[in-house]
Parts: sequence; C-alpha cells; structure tokens
Amino acid sequence: MAAVPGRAQRRWGRGMAAAAPLGAVGLAPPRLFAPFAAAAGLRNKSRSFAARPGECSETVNAEIKSLYRRPPIKPKPNMCIESMPSEMLMKIFSYLDAVSLLCVACVNKRFYHLANDKNSQVDLTCVIWLKIYSGCFPPKRTIWKTKSVQTETVSLSCAPIQDRKPGYWKKEYVLKQIAAITTRVMQLVKPVDPYTGLPSRIKKAIKPRRRSLIAEYDLSNLTESNVALGANKLVQLFSLNPGLLVGLWKGKNEIALVMASLHYHQLLERSTLGSATVPCVLPPNKPILDDVDPEYGLHDYDLHLDMHSGSCTYLCGTFKSLFCRKGDIENGYLRLTVVSLKDNAKHVPLIGTVGLSWETDAFKGNVKDCYVMDVTLLDETRKPFWCFSAPVCMELSSKASSLCDYTGCVYTTDYADSEGKVCVELVWLEETKEYFIVSLVLYVSTEKVNNWYGTNY
Repeated sequence: MAAVPGRAQRRWGRGMAAAAPLGAVGLAPPRLFAPFAAAAGLRNKSRSFAARPGECSETVNAEIKSLYRRPPIKPKPNMCIESMPSEMLMKIFSYLDAVSLLCVACVNKRFYHLANDKNSQVDLTCVIWLKIYSGCFPPKRTIWKTKSVQTETVSLSCAPIQDRKPGYWKKEYVLKQIAAITTRVMQLVKPVDPYTGLPSRIKKAIKPRRRSLIAEYDLSNLTESNVALGANKLVQLFSLNPGLLVGLWKGKNEIALVMASLHYHQLLERSTLGSATVPCVLPPNKPILDDVDPEYGLHDYDLHLDMHSGSCTYLCGTFKSLFCRKGDIENGYLRLTVVSLKDNAKHVPLIGTVGLSWETDAFKGNVKDCYVMDVTLLDETRKPFWCFSAPVCMELSSKASSLCDYTGCVYTTDYADSEGKVCVELVWLEETKEYFIVSLVLYVSTEKVNNWYGTNY
C-alpha cells in the first residue's frame, strides 16, 4: 500500500475493511481510480488510492466515491431590499429628499405605507417628513425686548410628533410647497404689458411643475376633413384648431412634423389646473351691466396683432379705439375695421419674405406664403376679450388691385372660429419685393359680445 497521510489513510482504510477481505488491498495502476480522484477534487493529483484489479467490488467503488466526493455548495439566498426590516428601510429613506421619497412610495404597497407615514408601527416616517418640513420651512423666531426682561418667543407650528395624525407633516409640506409656487407664479404674472393686456413675464411663469391636458385632436381623417394650408416639395401642412400644425410627407401620408402655436392668454391656467385626461374648465366671464351707454360693448376695443414664423416677425402692431355702429351689425357679427382700404395712411408693410419654416431631424424647409397669426383683442377695461394663435396662409385672389398706388397681385388671408373672423387683404409690390396690408377687418360674434357684456344685440 502506498504511503498516505494519516487521516486520509484511516478514512479510506475503514471503508475498505468493511467491504473487502483482509490483505486484499494493494497498489494498482493509477488509471483505474483516476476519475474518482478528479471528481473528488483532490488538491494533490499525484496521490491516488486504488485496489488490485478484480479485487474491488462495486460496493467498494461506491464507498470510495462517497468518501472523496466534495459536498455540494448550497447557494446563498439573494438579499432583496424589499425583505429588509422596516427599521432598516426607514433608515435608508431618511437620507432621501422629498422628491425621491415620493418616488419611492410608488414602488410597491409596502414602500407606499412606509414613505407616506401610513405604518403605525414605525415612528420614523413622521420624523423624516418633519425633518424635510423643518429644513424647507424653518420656524419663525421673534424677540421682544422690555425694560427689565428679554423674552424670546418661538412660534413653532411643530407640535409634539405624537399629537399629530399620520401623514400630517407630509401633507403640510406639500400644501406649503404648492402655496409657495403659486405665490411665485403670481408675482411673475402680476406686471401686465400695456399693449397686449397679458402678463409681461408669461414666458418665465409658463414653466409648470406638472402637465395637464389642453386640447384633443382627431387625426384619423386628417386629409379628408381638412384643407391643406400649404405645401412645398417635401411636406404638406394641415391646420387644426386650436393652434396645431401637422405636416405630412408627400406621397406617404405619414406625419413628418407637428407644431403647436397656443396663445399666452390663460395658457398658464390651462396647463396647470387641469389633469392628464381632463382639460381645465375656465370660469365664465361675469358681465357688468351698463344701462347708461346706449352702445355699450360696441366701442373702445384695442387690437394687438403679431404675424410671425417662429423667430422671424413680419408684423407687430397695436391698433386702438376700434368701434362698431349698430348699423354695422349684420349676419350675427360686429364689424371692427382696423385697416381701411381707402385710408392709405394706415396701410402697413410686412417685413421680410413671408414663409413658415419647419425642421425635422433630417430635413428642413420653408412653406411659402404661410405664417402664424396672433390676435389679442381687448375690451374697454383692457381685459383680453378675444385671443387666438393659429397658422394661416395667403391665397392669390382673382381680382386685381383697385388702388392707384398698388399695382401688384392681391392676396387674401381668412381665419374663422366660433368667436369671430379675421379678413386680411394684401398687395404684392414687385418693385420693393414686399407685401402691404391694405385691408384688415375683424368680425366678432354678437353672441360673444352679449355673453361678455350682458347685452342683447
């Protein structure tokens, strides 16, 4: 028998003594039991234990396998954060800010109860929200000085934690954050532009913290139910009310681009006060009756008009003291003449080449004779009365110019919605390569006027 270290030799010897006759064990070629040694994972492969050929039964071989086979390694259980005790989770949550804590509450039901102070067995949640609340809204301290005694009074809204209901500090934090944001927004929208009647810093205030539904559009029968606004070699443009421009690839009827042009008036309310599925319903205007003025609601209108194509502005003007006589009311509309065909002094030019620019990831272009029209009509109290922003186009008219000063081609632009119509007439001057607005008329719905002023025209 080969020399074997003590413990291994004793273990192997006990196993052989139980199954083989005495003296039947000897040295044999190592190839007989080499697979067993390899299967057992022996550290030193030069050591081998074997019996003589023919003298080792299957029982002995099975016994040798059981002695030298390495026991299977049990896999360690995977540690999951959800299986942690509530105290450990609350310790982790204590390092999160308010936004992250609110996001954690959306993971599962257990995290929701822990992060929202809904678990009565864990008192750390209210401590976390109290810490967040106190860090954002520190307590106010007022010092009163008297002749002999100096008293410090601390005005704390933080009563003992056990006296508050579950979720109190989270609710207080959210309510105060909403109030603080509302106050900042109101400070931004308080200054009013004297020309437009709209907040002068509306662009800065229009960045909402949440999104809500403003309008819904049906694109199923876009080409059948809408007339093309304009086109170039690549795209064809369609306009949908309110203020949506959709471009389709020519020949494919696939959407190439989508552009929105929404008026600033009440856009802040529409984008923050609604929900993701239901748009905001604005309160109706309360009419102020006036029995003294026989033409109440027919005069003192101001118009601010913008014609642009994104970054390029073609016209930006304000027209004051617009009015309408009772005799000019016909077909359910009030006629407000802004630019008269016969008054050459009020004819205004458009600056630049009129065209609506568009761009995608791969292509860009310009649709000629299209632009965006922004109309802001103010009433006599300088409140926004009729406002819209919409893409429009200029169409070549069949009639020639009747003015002696303009001998070019005549173009018209028409817009209409439920509250009124806009009719623009332009003349193209070939000599100066520019358009001139020679007629601009607004038609306001009498129903709109009656609802606004409480009249009965």
